[in-house]
Amino acid sequence: MPNSQKLQDLMQQAGIPSFKALSRAAGVSERQLLQLRQGKLEQMRVDVLLKLSPVLQISLNELIATFSTVEFFPEKATPTQELLEEIADLRKEYQRSQLQLEQQREILLQELQQSSLQLLESLLLQWPTAAQKAQENPQLAAVKIVPLVQKPLEKLLEAWGVEAIAPVGAELPYDPKLHQLMEGTTQPGEIVKVRYTGYLQGEKLLYRAKVSPLRES
Repeated sequence: MPNSQKLQDLMQQAGIPSFKALSRAAGVSERQLLQLRQGKLEQMRVDVLLKLSPVLQISLNELIATFSTVEFFPEKATPTQELLEEIADLRKEYQRSQLQLEQQREILLQELQQSSLQLLESLLLQWPTAAQKAQENPQLAAVKIVPLVQKPLEKLLEAWGVEAIAPVGAELPYDPKLHQLMEGTTQPGEIVKVRYTGYLQGEKLLYRAKVSPLRES
């Protein structure tokens, strides 16, 4: 690719180790970088070039001059006022889009926090009182306090689509993909006992269940 070495030289000067790292840093796709490496700058959108130039630590004019096969700005000439205004408008639009994305992320975070607080309402309201009573009366049975934590947590996990791999105390065949041995050794299929439950979210493994070989427990 005729322009790959030029791009790599600029990346080296900017401390960027790879095309993938440049893609992430500039927020452009690797396919768009491929266009630049293939000498197809004229086919690229101006907003993509505006994202690349600050990351590569060169001006837009320098970027165009380096990779373009067309004489956009003749020697000793300057960009037209119309083009400068277009570039300024694109910069403003890009900054506006970034601000909107940030605001949307903030709104989504607030909505997530609000829905989680609603699911945990009983825990938030009752737990401080229960904890205080437990300190005042060490003989208070723990079984009376456990539901205050367990039920809101179960509701929250259900709302997020999170399921336990197996309950604590369950005895089941060892599966190294889902289980983590706490001690000893065992072979897949041998019976183990669950000490700490693990969790799945759909098909995604969040935490493996911690288990012990049944013969050693």
